[in-house]
Amino acid sequence: MDVLFGSIDVRDLLSTQTLEPSSPLSAPDLRLLIDRLQLRSLQIKDKVRDYISSHRHDFSQIFAHSSTALSNADSTAADLAEALRLVSDRPIDVEIRDAIAEISSKRRELREKKEVLGFVQGVVSLVGRLREAREGLRSGRGSGWTALMRVRVRVRFRWCGEGVLDYGLAKNLWGKIVGEVDNGVVKWWMEAKVFEIGGVRLMGEIRLPNLFEDYIEIELVLQLVMMVIVDIADARLTETVDPGIKATIAQIYTPARSESQIQEMSRPAAGGDDGGAGFDLEGGGGSCRKVKAIDFYSGIIQIVEFVYKFICYQNSRWMQCFGRLAWPRTAELIISKFLSKAVPHDASKLAEFQMIINDTAEFESALKKIMFVSTDEKDQILSNYAQNVEVHFASRKKIEILAKARNMLSKCDFVIPPEYTRKGSPFKTQGAVEIFSKQTVDLLFLPERCVISKAALRLMELVHDTLKDVCLSTTRVAMKFYDAARDALLLYEAVVPIKLEKQLSSVNQVAILVHNDCLFLSKEILGLAFEFLSAFPSSMKEHAVFVDMAPRFHQMAKEILQKQIQLVFRNLKEAIDGANGFQNTHQMQQYESAKFSIDQIVFILEKVHIIWEPLLLPSTYRKSMCAVLDFVFSKMTEDILLLDDMAAEETLQLQRLIQMTLDSLSSLFESLLSIKKKEEAQIDAHVQLDIFIPSLSKFRNLSDEYEIPMNGITPTWNSQQKLTFFFTHRTYEILIEAIFLDIPWCKLCFMKIE
Repeated sequence: MDVLFGSIDVRDLLSTQTLEPSSPLSAPDLRLLIDRLQLRSLQIKDKVRDYISSHRHDFSQIFAHSSTALSNADSTAADLAEALRLVSDRPIDVEIRDAIAEISSKRRELREKKEVLGFVQGVVSLVGRLREAREGLRSGRGSGWTALMRVRVRVRFRWCGEGVLDYGLAKNLWGKIVGEVDNGVVKWWMEAKVFEIGGVRLMGEIRLPNLFEDYIEIELVLQLVMMVIVDIADARLTETVDPGIKATIAQIYTPARSESQIQEMSRPAAGGDDGGAGFDLEGGGGSCRKVKAIDFYSGIIQIVEFVYKFICYQNSRWMQCFGRLAWPRTAELIISKFLSKAVPHDASKLAEFQMIINDTAEFESALKKIMFVSTDEKDQILSNYAQNVEVHFASRKKIEILAKARNMLSKCDFVIPPEYTRKGSPFKTQGAVEIFSKQTVDLLFLPERCVISKAALRLMELVHDTLKDVCLSTTRVAMKFYDAARDALLLYEAVVPIKLEKQLSSVNQVAILVHNDCLFLSKEILGLAFEFLSAFPSSMKEHAVFVDMAPRFHQMAKEILQKQIQLVFRNLKEAIDGANGFQNTHQMQQYESAKFSIDQIVFILEKVHIIWEPLLLPSTYRKSMCAVLDFVFSKMTEDILLLDDMAAEETLQLQRLIQMTLDSLSSLFESLLSIKKKEEAQIDAHVQLDIFIPSLSKFRNLSDEYEIPMNGITPTWNSQQKLTFFFTHRTYEILIEAIFLDIPWCKLCFMKIE
C-alpha cells in the first residue's frame, strides 16, 4: 500500500528530465503525461483489489463488531427512555419545591402577624399611657408627668409608612392626645415666664394653678423633658428665650440705656413668692455713648450662659437644639442692630473695624464652647459678615462711585461757557484781560490751555478722590476702588458718544468740547501714576496701571476732530459745487451763482472759525483750519483750471471772484497769523500763510495769471516764476490755452515756451 501514500513526481513521467520548472509543456509532452497517469492509475487499482482480497477475513470481523455495538446502543437507549418515563410519572422534586415554598409563606405570615400583634400591643400601651398622662395633667397631679415620661414608642416595620400615623385609629387618637398635651404644656410654659419693666426674668422652677390645689411646683427640667417627648421643646424653648435675647440686644444698644448691667439673681429663701434663678437687665443713667463691641457681646454671652445653666441644665443636646433655631435670628438681629451700623462710611476708618472683627470671632468662639453655635462653617454668620465687611463696603462704594459718574455724565448738558461763545476768546485776544473759568484747564505735558465740560472736570475730581481712598485702604478695598476709578473713566467713553450722538454728527461747539474732554482725560490719565502710584498699597503697585487708557481717549479725541473736519469738507464741497465749476462767469446769472457759492464758502469758514477758535488748542486750531482752507483753495483752483476757451470778460470776472474770496477771508487769515510766536511775527504775512496753506499761493497766483498779456507769457515762463507757484508745464499750458485760444500767435508762443 505504499504506492497509495507515496508522492508522484511529474518529471519522472516525462521523457525529458532537464526541463525547467517554469518552462511550459508542449502538446506531445502533455499527451504523454496523460497516458502515463492513466496507466499508473490502473496499476494502483489492481494493487488495492489484491490487498482487499488477501485480507477479507479481517474486514469481516471489523464489520461484525460494528453491528454488535450498534445493537447494544439501541438497547441502552430503550432502557433510558423507560427510566425517564417512570420518573416523569411521579415528580418528587416538584413536590419538594412546593412544600418548601409553602413553609416559607407560612413562616412569613406568622412573622408578620407577630409584628402586627406587637405593634397593636404597643399602640394600646401607648394609648393607655397617654390617657393616664392626660388625666394626670388635667388634674395637675405629678402622676401625669411620670406617665408622660414613661411613654416610649419604638415601632419598626419593613414596609413603607411613617409609623403610628399610618393607622387611622391610632392616628386620630394620637393627634387628639398629643394636641391636648401640647396645649396644656404650652399654656403652663407661657405662664412660667414673667416680663418685668426692667427687663426679662426667667424662673428656674414654676408654680402652676390647679383645679384641686392652690399651686403645684414642677421642676423646669421635668417640663423640658416632657416637651422633648412630645417634640415641642425646640420651638417652645426658642419662643421663650428668643424674645429675651432680642430685648437684651435692643436695650444694650439703646443710647439712653447704653450703660446697661446684667445681673444674675440667685434662688431666694424658702417662703418667698418667687423661686428659681433669673436675670435682670438694668439700665444706667449715664450719658449717651457709642456701644463697644466687647461690651455688646459680653451682655449677650451672659444671657446665653444663663440659658445654658438654668434653663437647659447644661444639657448639650438641648442647647444645640435651642441654638439651631435661635442663633440665625439672633445673628441677624446683631447684624442689623450693631454690625451693620458699625460699618465705617469712610475708607480711612476701615482699619479701626478690625478690632470689631476680632471681638466678633471671640464672641462666636465663646458661644461654641457652650454649644449654642455649632462648629459648622455656615453657622459662623457674624464672622463671615465681619470678615467681608470691607469687601461689602468697597463694593457698595464702587457702585456709588459708578452711579455718581453715570448720573453726572448723563445729566450734564455740556453747556459752553458764555465767554467762549463769541468770536475770539478772552484768553486768546492780545491786550485783553485774561478771564479763566473753572472749565479752562492746563493740559499736562503741554504748554497750552483748553476749555472742557463740567462733566469731564467733575469726573476727574471724582477719580482723584477715589484714588486718594486707594492710598488709605487695605489691599482688597484698594483694588475695588482702583477698579471703580478705571470704570468711571471708561464710562465717559461709553455714555457721552451715545448721549451726544446727534451733536457729534454735525459741526458745533459741543463736539469740540467733547474733543477737548478726551484730550484732557488722556493727559490726566498719564499723570495719575506719577501722582498716586507711590502711595498705593505695595501689593498692588505692580498691577495698577493707567497708561493703557490714555491712548483710547487720545484716539477718541482724534476721531472726533477728524469727523468734524470731514463734515466741514462735505459742506464746503457742496458750496463749491454750487458754482457749477465757475463756468461762463461773464454771464450775469452765472456770475451771481458763483458769487453766491463763494458767499456760502465764506459763511461756512467763518462759522467754523467762530466755533473752533475759542475752544480748540491754538496749535490744533491752526492745523485744522489750515487743512480746511487748503481744501477750499485746492478745490476752487482745480475747478477753475478745468475751464477752456474763456472770454476776456470771463477772465476778469474770475479774477474778481478770486480776489473777493481772499478779501472775505482776511480776518480768518489774521486769526491764523496771530497764533504764531512773537519771534516769527516779522516774517511776511503772505509767506507765513503760504507755509500754512500750500494751495493758497497757487490760488492767489491764479488771479495774477488773468492779467498777463500775451507777449509777456514767454518771459514770465522763462523766469521760472510759475514753477514757484506749483504750476507745472502742462498746467500752465492748459491755462494759457484757455485764455488765449483765439489769438493767432498762441501756438507760436507755446513753441517758444517749449
